[in-house]
Amino acid sequence: MPMRRNWFEGWRLFALLTLTLIVLSIWIAGMRQFEVEGVRMVIRFTARTSLLFFCLAFSAASLAYLRPNAWTRWQRRNRRYLGVTFAASHAIHAVAIVWFASIDPAGFAGATSAASYIFGGIGYGFIIALTATSFDRTAAMLGPRAWRVLHLTGGYYLLLQFTVSFGKRIPEMPLYALFLIPLAAVFALRMVSMASRPAPRPAQAA
Repeated sequence: MPMRRNWFEGWRLFALLTLTLIVLSIWIAGMRQFEVEGVRMVIRFTARTSLLFFCLAFSAASLAYLRPNAWTRWQRRNRRYLGVTFAASHAIHAVAIVWFASIDPAGFAGATSAASYIFGGIGYGFIIALTATSFDRTAAMLGPRAWRVLHLTGGYYLLLQFTVSFGKRIPEMPLYALFLIPLAAVFALRMVSMASRPAPRPAQAA
């Protein structure tokens, strides 16, 4: 039993999940002979896996506080590794986007806009910063207060960006509304968790 637990914890968990994402992405692209449609399928696939791992990481602390059990304790304990897996998923997503741009420049131009470059670039900037400070040494260098500000700001920005990215597709594909459910749930969990925590006691005069 300890060996099983260790395998699905920490950096082994990250390695297993990331390897699975890479293999599945190659398989999906190969289904269409690595042509445009296959690459676009990988873009859609990794957008959804990124959503999954982001929600697992960003909800971990709130769920563990509100509903402590074996699953939420595991989720909270592995929040860092789920977050870095999210970054790996979105790195594969970026590779697929660059690949799409290189093999179908006209299609890529039609699927993007100046806003997608700007806000997507900010999102990737946050992902890089959050990943870089997900290690003990870099987190200590940044300091606990700055680390918290960065991770809260980055987390809520990415939450908003996911909401906009999936939400704007609803008029053409109504089923995309389903992807907003976990995002709304994560936001609600964080708000409820924040509201239910005891207020800090004021410092008493000596």
